[in-house]
Amino acid sequence: MLKNDARAKDATQEIFTKIFLNLSKFSGRSKFSTWVYSITYNFCIDTIRKRKKEKNLFSEEVDDAPDIIEEVEDAALLEMEVSRLKKVLEEIPTGDRAVLLMKYQDELSIKEIAEILNKTESAIKMKIKRAKHKAQKVYRDIFPN
Repeated sequence: MLKNDARAKDATQEIFTKIFLNLSKFSGRSKFSTWVYSITYNFCIDTIRKRKKEKNLFSEEVDDAPDIIEEVEDAALLEMEVSRLKKVLEEIPTGDRAVLLMKYQDELSIKEIAEILNKTESAIKMKIKRAKHKAQKVYRDIFPN
């Protein structure tokens, strides 16, 4: 998410410190891995926000997208070559990239992603649907044919 190895290594160290210092706050309402992921995800987002000074990184507003978005099959994303997929992920907004990575790379469930982002499951499903649509559009723009 941080697009920089040195920054990611620094973040990892800070995240492990945060987790260790907050272990007593783990309530067991979710899986431990979800709790750790949530801390990690939020730390990375805070870092990105500070760096870019962006507002509303995960707003529910649609960026000029129609209300009804054509469904993009998972296979369309999974069939992209890794190098091309990496380029596509760099081009889509951070929030979209993050939910796609959570779903497909980290294999988190919709419920787990909703817990991490503090959103409803339906909001996450729509966010993933929109992110897949944006990824496919970027792919077609960058790699025609």
